[in-house]
Amino acid sequence: LKVEESLDNENAVWALEQMIENFKVAKEKKLPLCDDTGIPHVLIQVGDNREIPKGFFNDINTGIAKGLDKLPGRPMAVKGNDIERIEQSKGLYNESNMMKPASFLIEEKDESTYGRSIAIDDDKIKLTLLLEGGGPEIRAKTYRVFHKRDSNIVFSEAIDWLKESLSMLGCTPSIPAIGVGRTHYEANALMLRAMAHGNLNIQSDIEKQISEELNKTDIGPLGLGGKTTVLGSFVNIGSQRASGVRIVAARPACFVEPRVASFEF
Repeated sequence: LKVEESLDNENAVWALEQMIENFKVAKEKKLPLCDDTGIPHVLIQVGDNREIPKGFFNDINTGIAKGLDKLPGRPMAVKGNDIERIEQSKGLYNESNMMKPASFLIEEKDESTYGRSIAIDDDKIKLTLLLEGGGPEIRAKTYRVFHKRDSNIVFSEAIDWLKESLSMLGCTPSIPAIGVGRTHYEANALMLRAMAHGNLNIQSDIEKQISEELNKTDIGPLGLGGKTTVLGSFVNIGSQRASGVRIVAARPACFVEPRVASFEF
């Protein structure tokens, strides 16, 4: 906000002030920041001395359903068989709790950027919950990049994707997340973990570089112009294979994301 004020970007200042006001109201009244309450994604870390108790996954699903009812979440679950769900021909469930979470992701300490920092008590289980909104999912992309032994090529490609997607997102400023892995599944898992563990107060050189490039676009808050197209970025680089290709997943989160909460048991 101070940056936009110093540059006399009135539209950007107005948009950011509205976002801050909405945040204060949502926090005070315990309301969702956006009517698109999103798809629940669950990440689980298990300490070395812990076992997953019987019924644990069912309990998580029950808790999510109760939470969606309490919010309340927007009813978005589609009725019908496989084809009917694709075509949305049978309509929607009226209940918020019919929105089921995506398949759970089990995390462990590894050599990925954010995996190296994982630290959990050996006697505990840590649960992280993300809510993924539809707008960023529409603009997200997973694709192969021929790296030619140059990391700049990989990240330049991702930056180009994000420049295009951010111009159409409508919900900037963003915190884009990027995962670089060996398969499409792994790249997206790395991207999800970046959203779960990323920290705007601790940005790597590549995260700073990506943010600087994206803020040159002058897309600004809500696409109204300005220098705060993104607030930062989260980049998670995982294991790689002997190949000329890297699989890159990039997602331009909207200004209410990442919506993340963590619990330990």
